[in-house]
Amino acid sequence: MDLSAINPILLIAALMSAATPILLAATGELVVEKAGILNLGVEGMMIIGAICGFAVAVESGSPVTGFVAAAAGGAVLSLLFALLTQLTLANQVASGLALTLFGLGLSALLGQGYVGVKPPSMPDISFGFLSDLPVIGPIIFGHDPVLYFGLMLVAAVWAVLRFTRAGLVLRAVGENHDAAHALGYKVIRVRTLAIMFGGACAGMGGAYISLIRVPQWTEGMTAGVGWIALALVVFASWKPWRVLLGAYLFGGITQLQLNLQGAGVAIPVEYLAMSPYLITIVVLVILSADKSAAPGSLGRPFHASG
Repeated sequence: MDLSAINPILLIAALMSAATPILLAATGELVVEKAGILNLGVEGMMIIGAICGFAVAVESGSPVTGFVAAAAGGAVLSLLFALLTQLTLANQVASGLALTLFGLGLSALLGQGYVGVKPPSMPDISFGFLSDLPVIGPIIFGHDPVLYFGLMLVAAVWAVLRFTRAGLVLRAVGENHDAAHALGYKVIRVRTLAIMFGGACAGMGGAYISLIRVPQWTEGMTAGVGWIALALVVFASWKPWRVLLGAYLFGGITQLQLNLQGAGVAIPVEYLAMSPYLITIVVLVILSADKSAAPGSLGRPFHASG
């Protein structure tokens, strides 16, 4: 066992990358739940985004195009959920679970020809001399553009929800859809747009795994990240900045257990592998006891009566 082999600076830099797919997916799901919709299909949308982004990036040679395709793939799949829950008023929990199963199966089918293929790489953003600064440089200024996009997305979602009319309408729909409908707001339209936004974010989160985090395609490679993203929204009490904190917590533990495995710590590898999920669950139980922050209409179907 050699703990000196673990570089804390590189560990912190790596945890930011490990947290990004969770952050993207959880931020999208936060907006969906703020609109009063519970979409358990995040895992399915992520894996569809992973294969759509991977396939398009490989065929076009452009990882940026791949991320656009991943966002589109996740949004299109989310439209199926919107159709089921908003137009036919199907049960949201059952529809979300079906979406995950459908996404996992479809991605396995679409990805058969891409196993073992190497995707084009996305270069890190160059910050010039800032990237060479000791400690700060590798941690803050040595990452890919999607990681910074994820941070900006959290800030943008927070600002929109807090300071704009669109955010006020979204929150009104999520808190009491009947009252929002009585005021003239298009509840189904607002919720459908929120669902598509969540799908696009989940798709990009999946593509981050297949194009940057683990640059290859493997069936089922999201490995439960979508479920962690769902849990983080509850942990965050539906607040964007706490989503960021939760994503970094899970990403940090994940990266630490990989480093401990590499250092030869005398703990069975199975225990190390399950530690991120176990610790995240414990934190969720402790910090999500207060449900008062949950949107009032979360999970309730809306039927326009007039």
